[in-house]
Amino acid sequence: MSVLPRPTEKATYVNEMFTAIAGRYDLMNRLMTFGLDQRWRRWAARKIAGPDVRAVLDVGSGTGDFLPIIEAAMPHAQVVGLDFTLAMMVAGLPKLQRQTDRSAFVNGDALYLPFPAASFDAVTTGFTMRNVVDIPQAFREMARVTRPGGRLACLEVARPRNPLVRFGHQLYFNRIVPRIGALIGRNATAYTYLPQSAAVFPQPPQLAEIIAAAGWRDVSWKILGLGAVAVHIATRA
Repeated sequence: MSVLPRPTEKATYVNEMFTAIAGRYDLMNRLMTFGLDQRWRRWAARKIAGPDVRAVLDVGSGTGDFLPIIEAAMPHAQVVGLDFTLAMMVAGLPKLQRQTDRSAFVNGDALYLPFPAASFDAVTTGFTMRNVVDIPQAFREMARVTRPGGRLACLEVARPRNPLVRFGHQLYFNRIVPRIGALIGRNATAYTYLPQSAAVFPQPPQLAEIIAAAGWRDVSWKILGLGAVAVHIATRA
């Protein structure tokens, strides 16, 4: 049975869902990805790092997993983590206090970023775009707040192309993850939403077209996690 909300209800649904799972979000991420999600973020951060990067925005920051990784890869940058769900940032505050000294959270909407044009040298987003109501608008907003020549790194779900790997991936995410979510995350519905939202999310070539149409150039992507994750890299046109 589908748990995906109608487009007109998606923003409220996503906010309520992440509010409900905020306290156990990090634990579930580590379990679901076997800890590889941090490695994927480090790979992405290295791809957009540079000596001229002084301000970085992480869109859909959640509990702030990307923030210490960005600080480590870009030692001169101030980092802003923006998220739609206040409870997620509250859950991530202890992490910021322990692991960062140049990062801060801002509550906001990816479709209407509360920053002036060309405010940032780089933008990251990790596993967020499948949760927004309007994916092209989110990439247009990220382009707007990034200076010309600035860089984008987008981590998102993908579907393995190898039939055998794809079968195992679907079995894991459609059958096992919801059960782990019910037992440990205490919210089976939220972790049923994960595979269902992934199943309708644009595949890497289609996502690359969306990114390019939103004001980015030199769009490329790298497949990680045996095909389950795609990292798109682009430059602000």
